[in-house]
Amino acid sequence: MYFAHEDLMRCRFAVSPLWEAFAAAHTLLEPDRHGLHLPWVRRARLPEGTDLAGFRLLVPRPGYVPDFLTPAPEGPLTSVEGELARVRATPPGQVGAELRQCLLDPRRRLPRDAVDGLLRDPAATRDALADLLEVFWHHLVRPHWSRMRALLDADIAERARRLSEGGLERLMEGLDARLRWDGRALAVHGPSAPEELHLEGRGLVLMPSVFVWPELILISDEPWQPTLVYPARGVGDLWSPPARRPPEALAGALGRTRATLLLALAEPDTTTGLAARLEMSPGSVSGHLTALRAVGLLESWRVGRRVLYARTPLGTALTGRD
Repeated sequence: MYFAHEDLMRCRFAVSPLWEAFAAAHTLLEPDRHGLHLPWVRRARLPEGTDLAGFRLLVPRPGYVPDFLTPAPEGPLTSVEGELARVRATPPGQVGAELRQCLLDPRRRLPRDAVDGLLRDPAATRDALADLLEVFWHHLVRPHWSRMRALLDADIAERARRLSEGGLERLMEGLDARLRWDGRALAVHGPSAPEELHLEGRGLVLMPSVFVWPELILISDEPWQPTLVYPARGVGDLWSPPARRPPEALAGALGRTRATLLLALAEPDTTTGLAARLEMSPGSVSGHLTALRAVGLLESWRVGRRVLYARTPLGTALTGRD
C-alpha cells in the first residue's frame, strides 16, 4: 500500500458500531472465531426466526464481502443510526455490482435460486440487509457497547501516544505483527490485501475492532475510503469478569470498593462501563474514581463525550499485576 504526501496527511482513526454489529454476527456464525469471545458467544442471542441464510452467502471464507455493508465512518463520533442511513442510501447500481462480485465468484458454488433472489432487486436486498444489521446491533452489540467503546477509545489513545513518540513507523508496525512500514509503503500480509494499492490522495482510515480478531481486514475498493481494520488491544480480557475480591492488604489500604475498581482497570474504561461490569451505581463509581485519581493511582482523559480512566504506574504497582 503506497502513500503519497497527501495520504499521510489524511490518515485518521475511527470507531464503527456498524462494523462491530456486522463482525459480531460473522463471529457467531464461525466456530473458529469463538475462542477469544466464548463468554460472549454463550450469551449472544438473536430473535427467534431471524433469517441468516442470505447473510451467510455474503461472508465467504476466503472471498470478497460487499463493502456497502460497512462503509468507513465519516468522522470520530459516528452513530449506528447514521451508518445504517448510509447503507440504505447506497445506490442500487453500487449494491448490485458488489453483490455480483461476491456471489458470482467462480471459486464458489452457490445455490442458483438463492443467488438470483439476492441479485434480482438490489435495492430491496440492500434494505433487508440494513434491517438485519440493525437487529445485529440491538441484540449482539448494544448491550455491551459501553464496555466495547471504552476499549476501542483506549486503543486509539494508545496508538496516538505511539505516533507522537515514534512517528508513523512505530504506529504502523505496532498495530499488528502482519504490517511492515518502510517509510513510503505499508506491506499488509493477509487474505484481503491486494497485491498493490496506491492510495492516490484518499488517505487511510485505521479502525480498531473487537470482533475482527484473528483477522486483519483491508477495505480498498472504490468508492469507499481505504480502511484497515485491526484487532484492538486488550480484547482477550474484554469478557473476563473483574476480580470480585481484591487482596486484603490492598483492600485495607484503599477500602474494598476502591481496590476492586483499581483491579478492574486492567484496561481503560469509563464510569458507566465500570458501573455495568461491577453492578454499582455510576454516581458511586464516579466518586471513587475521583478519589483514586486525586492520590495518583489513576489518570483520565477525554475522548469525545467520554472520559476514560486508566491506572498510573503507581496504581499498577499497587495491584501487583503487569
